[in-house]
Amino acid sequence: MKKRALFIFTFLCCSMLIYTSCDDSRIDLDPLSPTEASYFTEEGHYTKSVIGVYAKLTDLYWYNGGNSLHALWELPGDDITTTGTASFELFGTLQPADGKLNSFYQVTYQLINRANTTIQKLNEESGIITTAGYKDNMMGEALFLRGYGNFLLWNYFGTAPLIDERIQSSDKITPPSSSGTELLDQAIADFTAAANLLPSSWDSNNSGRVGKSAANGMLGKSLIFKGSATQSTESFAAALAALDKITDRELVADYADNFNAQTENNSESLFEFQASQPDNDNVWLPNDFQAGGVGSTSAYWGFYENHYSLFGTAPFIGTQKLMDAFEEGDPRIASTIDPSDLSFKKYWSTGDLKTNTGVGSANNPRILRYADILLLKAEAILESGGSASAAIDLINEVRTRARNMNPEGTVPANYSTAESDKAKVFDWVNKERLMELAGEEGTRWLDLRRWHMAGKINLGASYDFSSARDDVSFDVSKNLYFPIPLNEIDLNPNVQQNTGY
Repeated sequence: MKKRALFIFTFLCCSMLIYTSCDDSRIDLDPLSPTEASYFTEEGHYTKSVIGVYAKLTDLYWYNGGNSLHALWELPGDDITTTGTASFELFGTLQPADGKLNSFYQVTYQLINRANTTIQKLNEESGIITTAGYKDNMMGEALFLRGYGNFLLWNYFGTAPLIDERIQSSDKITPPSSSGTELLDQAIADFTAAANLLPSSWDSNNSGRVGKSAANGMLGKSLIFKGSATQSTESFAAALAALDKITDRELVADYADNFNAQTENNSESLFEFQASQPDNDNVWLPNDFQAGGVGSTSAYWGFYENHYSLFGTAPFIGTQKLMDAFEEGDPRIASTIDPSDLSFKKYWSTGDLKTNTGVGSANNPRILRYADILLLKAEAILESGGSASAAIDLINEVRTRARNMNPEGTVPANYSTAESDKAKVFDWVNKERLMELAGEEGTRWLDLRRWHMAGKINLGASYDFSSARDDVSFDVSKNLYFPIPLNEIDLNPNVQQNTGY
């Protein structure tokens, strides 16, 4: 009976195959979803294209089927560490075949491709977008996001290919490696253009879309990174000019509000990934393959807590160096690190409010905030020939916010503006960035590598990464950049591997 049923099922399947393959009326059916040829016929289509570029950020911050990418930017620094095995912590074991590395590389280029497509379509648009200024605004967003992608590529890979247009012909599918600061220069150009096109602010229905201050912030940051890499006083001066244009942001009164889902997109924020609760799906799958669009744009913070048992050490913890940097009584400690076990507190633990870190989170990662801007300005002043006292005032602004969280607080005290030793003031910037920005979007690692390039610090054998492991092996001739993924080397003969890999 079972054999007969199987025969009938097989016969029916074959009959359907023969029928559908011979039925000419089925050849020219309309596609089930819009095609490029039928799209971009109304203003809203361009909006969706721009939002699609933002949506790609999801793949940097979600759970990624248990293979979240956060280790790539959190573990190389001296603020976050792990007792587990992680190549991004140890450096010496990092290989071009690493899966996280490959995912990060691909996601970043996918983001850039979406931005390039949107830029092309906006350039081709004629008369469809009727809202005054909106075309420029959307162009600014696409340029900003492409700039951010190239900023990431330069910082992590250095010589990855520069792709500044949509690839539509076979002769362009194997672009060569970039060199020097080409990727960073493209980011600077994109942020510059974006700053001229973006609005100063959006209405409440568009909260979270980047504005002029975000572009000037990333422009200034990129110029400081270039100044560090090339020892260019002019780059630091240009950075300061860009950062000085940010006049609509201020520090929030409570430091913890920068990591609370209830206080997102606040006055301190310039650029956040707009996370949401999982959309009736699970974080093991990439947006659960939603045919109608993105199913979930959640972030993930599970590496900061042992959420399986609620006991034992979390996968990622703060370093002893981070703990020791704080003065006793600094109010930021409560929102940053637990002195008893070094567990890291940002984003998932805010006072008595704790989230279930084993699932996707709606708590936005803050990619760029005003405290970062103030400390970058202080550094730009020092490196462009400005006065030490002006730089100290900016550092003290960050410390004052922290101190005032405690009505009777005296810690952290302001630094003396009489200090004229710029090397000492730079050390204050270094320490303040460690305490204020610990665990935030790879900030510490990117600071360390650029300061090494500038000769401010030496990441050689004697540098204290404060790892929970005793087998960290950092090679300054190799590990300032990560390897180009092996899969990309195999696919593109024009891409050269980074030195040492």
